[in-house]
Parts: sequence; C-alpha cells; structure tokens
Amino acid sequence: MSAPVRHGRLGAGRYLAAGERPAATVTSVHELTTVDGASVRGVLATVPGARTVVTLMHPRQDVTHHPLVPLLLQAGVAVWTQGSRSPNNDLTLVHEQALLDAAAGQVFLRDRGFDSVVTLGHSGGGALFAFYHEQAGREPGQRIATTPGGRPTRLADAVMPVPDAAVFLAPHPGQGRLLLGCIDPSVADEHDPLSVVPELDPFDPANGFAEPPTSASYDEDFLRRYRAAQRDRVARIDAVARESLARTAEARAAYARTGAAADRRRALAPRILTVFRTDADPRTVDLSLDPSERPYGSLFGARPDLINYGQVGFGRLATPEAWLSTWSGLSSNAGFVRCAPGVTAPTLFIELTGDQAAFPSDSRRMVEALGAADLTRTSVRGLHFGAAIADGEPTGAELAAAEIADWLGSRFATAPPTPGPNQRR
Repeated sequence: MSAPVRHGRLGAGRYLAAGERPAATVTSVHELTTVDGASVRGVLATVPGARTVVTLMHPRQDVTHHPLVPLLLQAGVAVWTQGSRSPNNDLTLVHEQALLDAAAGQVFLRDRGFDSVVTLGHSGGGALFAFYHEQAGREPGQRIATTPGGRPTRLADAVMPVPDAAVFLAPHPGQGRLLLGCIDPSVADEHDPLSVVPELDPFDPANGFAEPPTSASYDEDFLRRYRAAQRDRVARIDAVARESLARTAEARAAYARTGAAADRRRALAPRILTVFRTDADPRTVDLSLDPSERPYGSLFGARPDLINYGQVGFGRLATPEAWLSTWSGLSSNAGFVRCAPGVTAPTLFIELTGDQAAFPSDSRRMVEALGAADLTRTSVRGLHFGAAIADGEPTGAELAAAEIADWLGSRFATAPPTPGPNQRR
C-alpha cells in the first residue's frame, strides 16, 4: 500500500490562516490570577448580541489565533482563548495546575454575565477540558488532592464553575496516552539517542518497515511485543522520575533540619528528563492499522523514521513532576478515557477523518467513556490541525465550525450570524 507524501518544511499544515473576524468584533486582553497565585492571560472576542461564549484552551499551546475563532464569531458566539501558565513549554507543565488556570478563566466568563459557557477542546485541549469537567463536577473535598509527583494540587481551594456544554474536536487520548502510543521502545540506552534493540526497531525492514511512502506491514506478534515494550519503557522513566522526586524531598527535609546551604542546593538542583525518540507510533507508517483517510506520516511530517531521531517530538524534555503529571501514560491523571465519565454536560464530539494523532479506535474508546446523556458524535474530512485532506476542498476547520454552529444554535442563544468583512451578507 502506498500513500501520497506531503513535502515541505517540518510541521507544514500545522498552522492555518485563521480568516477574518467580523468587522463588529470587540477584542480585549485580560490578565487573571489563579487560586495559587499564578498569572494567566486570555483574549475575549465578542460580537454584538452574543450571549454564549465558547472557550478554547490547550495545556501548552497558544490558541489565540486558532482557525475556529473567526468562524465561531461569524456564527454569533463570543470566543475566549486562554493560555496556561506554561505556554509553548512542556518542561514544567503540570496538568493539575493547568486546571487551576482553566478555572480562573471559567470564573471570569461567569462574572462577565454570559448566559452559557461552552468548552471547546481541540487536540490536547480535549483531555484538558475532560479533566476540568470531571474535577469541576466533584465536591471540593473529592477533587484530586496531590499530583502524581506528590505536590498538593489546591483543586479543593479553587472555584471551578461547571461549563454548560462540551465540544471536543479531534481530541487525542491525552498527552501521556498519546506518548505511550508513539514512544520508541527500541531505545537500548536512555543516554544514547542512537542505541537500538534490533528486534523492537519499528524502522527496520526485518520487522515490517518499508521505504516511504510505501506503507509498512507489521505482524501481530511484533505489534504485541512493541506495545508491551512501550509500556515497559514508560514505567522505567516513571521510576527514574519518582526516584528523583524522592531525593528532592529528602534534601528539603534535611534543609528544614539543618538550614545548611548545601542541603538547600540539593533541594533546588533540577533533574531534567531527556526522552529520546518519541515519534514512533506504528500506525503512522502502517496505514492498514486503524485505517482512516490519514496520509502517511505523523503530525510532525512525512518521515517518522527520520523525525524520530531529531529534536522534535512529544515530551522530549520534562521535569520529573511534569513527566508524571503530563507525559506518563501510566501515571498521568489527564487521560481522556479516565476523565470522560465525569463529562455529563451536553457534548459534541467531532472526529477528523484524516487525523494522525487521534485514530479511529482511540476516538471510539473516548466516545464510549463519555458520561453525557446528550451526546452527539460526528466526523468531518480534515487533518488533525484542521487542514483539508485534498487541495481545493473545504478545510476540516470550516467543516467542523459548521457542525459546531448548528449544534450550539439548537441548544443555546446565539446572535444573528455576522459575516466576515469579505463575505456577502
């Protein structure tokens, strides 16, 4: 099986032109303070008469210029795009803290007097908002008290308004579950990015790999061993992270007893985990696995066999706390399926048929786990970040925006549609 390979720079197609906002749009920037004293920023864009606000957030990316923003404004709703305290930085991202950031935004929107607040989680924003819905729906004393690394979360202290609805667009299973599927288990030495266990190498023709763009063909035995080895590698990194945190805790306790500068230095000295080769999900190169309309390759480009060895990839650098909270598919609390039963508000789940991060089997498990009685599932043609699959056809973002506008209009108050400045009225 062969598939067309999209050429161009690394990450091509990741950022789409966002289009033009209605001329009547009013935009304002707001600085918020979380319950634990962190500062986060959000941008509110609204049109005359908007009573419903859709909030977009991602745990580690700036979504201010997300391509859905102008399309949603044209549909008559306000849009709140919010950053976390860790924008564009995986290094110290703790998902439980990102919930505190999201909570500050939800309080702000309630205080602004909107009739309805709807979360919209795209990609990693999906698991983040599923986690938020789950924790917001609990009594404060029943919320998660400590992070996987043992840090107090302060979630019990936070005001966490429950959103009126949830929209999920191409959500992947969560940062940790995503990495669990694409981490390369053939790394033989965590200090050597070129070290390989040959019988686990996904890019060795002896194991079923083929020269791109010909699809690989892995047999069931290899895949079974590969998936088990992925879990084993993540478990080993988890152990390293926990050992590091234990040493830090011991140093803090010693400093509390002695007040010695040497103990304080030990408590402050960071341990940064470097995780090599994290672009190796067999489904990105064997298109017979979990078949869909996706092109050959991963989110990062058409040659995972090369990209896997470069600097780009998920979870490549992280503190032990951030690894356990965000990137460990075995330890993180922020897995979509784990959180989904707590999403009980009316829910719209949209798949993109060419998605290279959320595969059909992943989406099926996520939908089946959702707790909403009012649940709508649909799919549109498009790639993970909302680009079109083929030249000349509508983008996935445009098709998804139409589905979202219709769904919102049937449930919530929206202002009359407002065309962009270059659209006909």
